[in-house]
Amino acid sequence: MAATPTVLLEALAEHALACSNLTLMQLHLEHAGAVCGEALQGHLRHRVFFAGKDTRDLINAGLADYVPIFLSELPKLFRRGEQRVDTALIQVSSPDQHGNCTLGISVEATKAACEVAGRVIAHVNPSMPRTHGDAFIPLDEIDIAYVEDAPLITVDPRPASEVTGRIGRHIASLIEDRDCLQMGIGAIPDAALSNLGDRRHLGVHTEMFSDGLLPLVECGAVDNSLKKRQRGKIVTGFTMGSEALYRFVDDNPEVIFLDIEYVNDPTVIARNKRVVSINSAIQIDLSGQVCADSMGPRVYSGVGGQVDFVLGAAFSEGGKSIIALPSTARDGQYTRLVAMLTQGSGVVTTRAHVDYIVTEYGIARLRGRSVTERARELIAIAHPDFRETLEREAHEQLGLRL
Repeated sequence: MAATPTVLLEALAEHALACSNLTLMQLHLEHAGAVCGEALQGHLRHRVFFAGKDTRDLINAGLADYVPIFLSELPKLFRRGEQRVDTALIQVSSPDQHGNCTLGISVEATKAACEVAGRVIAHVNPSMPRTHGDAFIPLDEIDIAYVEDAPLITVDPRPASEVTGRIGRHIASLIEDRDCLQMGIGAIPDAALSNLGDRRHLGVHTEMFSDGLLPLVECGAVDNSLKKRQRGKIVTGFTMGSEALYRFVDDNPEVIFLDIEYVNDPTVIARNKRVVSINSAIQIDLSGQVCADSMGPRVYSGVGGQVDFVLGAAFSEGGKSIIALPSTARDGQYTRLVAMLTQGSGVVTTRAHVDYIVTEYGIARLRGRSVTERARELIAIAHPDFRETLEREAHEQLGLRL
């Protein structure tokens, strides 16, 4: 994400040409075009746990390997020795007076990789925020340190469109005072958060957050005062957003960046009451199966932490999980609510785990509903242009009588 060590990756791209059969393991990389060039084929191969813009085409061309895995499980691969890590390439903040750097804005699985790596190479970046929690890494645990002040990767918030604004308002209608939130990055979660300024005593336990959370902290809607775990703290694994966001987390003891094996552990999540998870999808079928990592057989992103939080919310007292998406894709050409998933699509969240589905046309509650009832609920929140077709397909392809 925003802590991608681009300086080190650019150097790796140059030196990898003198090597063969290197494997570069990664979560979502930003600005990583240097290590994705055609010249590196045969020298460096990507092993991707969450695809991004630079690795997506390589995976779908068979030139990189995609590993579907829950985000909470990735540190276990390293710690149990199931996945060898020879060298960890990381970006860290400058050391303090005690010789401690921090992993800054992205702890997630990096901490586990550093623990087991035979060698740690770090870009020490004075611009990287110093963060609290599990982020600390002593300078004497870094084998090679390269110091360069470089700008961080930023993503400025975008104004909500009419569609995302309507989705955000529907999501917000499901969130009450005292709820504990998980949300990701993007226009939909930001639109939902923008409608929560009148809530009180909200908590945050999330794998990541972005700028949309800041106004809720400033107005006092988020105070984390009623959480059972890390009361008074915003818990996260990584963050990505604007310079203002990075200034907010810099040396802020109210924000703790923790190991993602802990943050995304469903049993840990469930110890907080009233957990509300907000996640997205690419396509959902009329039985409630959620595809969130591929478009048919073409990999788009990754499994990530969606299921971790869907389960955590289900186990949480008073919890609920929300999958939100626009009703159509490609300027209204295609419906994203379909009778059957596109052939080859990966099911990330099963129909047995689904709770609420939200589009700009409303809210469908699927938990405890039959397949026929689910189809009715989902067709009602599909785009009006596709509802008649979906009703016909539900009968012809699924044998449902609506």
